[in-house]
Amino acid sequence: MFSDFNKYLSRNLWSGFLFGIGLAAFIDETVFHQLLRWHHFYDRSTTDVGLISDGLFHAFSWFATIWGLFMLADLRRKQGFWFKRWWGGMLVGSGGFQLYDGIIQHKLMRIHQIRYVENILPYDLIWNIIAAIMILVGSILLFQTKNHEKKSKGMDAIYER
Repeated sequence: MFSDFNKYLSRNLWSGFLFGIGLAAFIDETVFHQLLRWHHFYDRSTTDVGLISDGLFHAFSWFATIWGLFMLADLRRKQGFWFKRWWGGMLVGSGGFQLYDGIIQHKLMRIHQIRYVENILPYDLIWNIIAAIMILVGSILLFQTKNHEKKSKGMDAIYER
């Protein structure tokens, strides 16, 4: 009875995760790259190279978003969609992408900064703290739905007797 639902738990997580990556990348690209023009995906070369890198980054975000939405449509068609688990995956995906961007791309690889100002620390702190909060809230939701999975496996054993 419950096992039909449980077989979709992983797909709910991955659908939300991919959508979350795509959403965070899309917001970053649209707001910080295009509207505010604070940086490009790759700022260590010419403006033309920066714009090309933005285009590739935008294509990546589009593919991640669409892949996540195709998985979501399949889950809904099979009546296996679980909003709370999907939302947890989406928050972990968005926060994970943002934290990766803030630490790996901004600080370790130095391919761009959030904004080129004298005191970058407030921008970095806000960027990474928001990412950590998204990961934390998403992880709590995933943990809550993981506990549901364990309970429902126990219910399957009861129904099989």
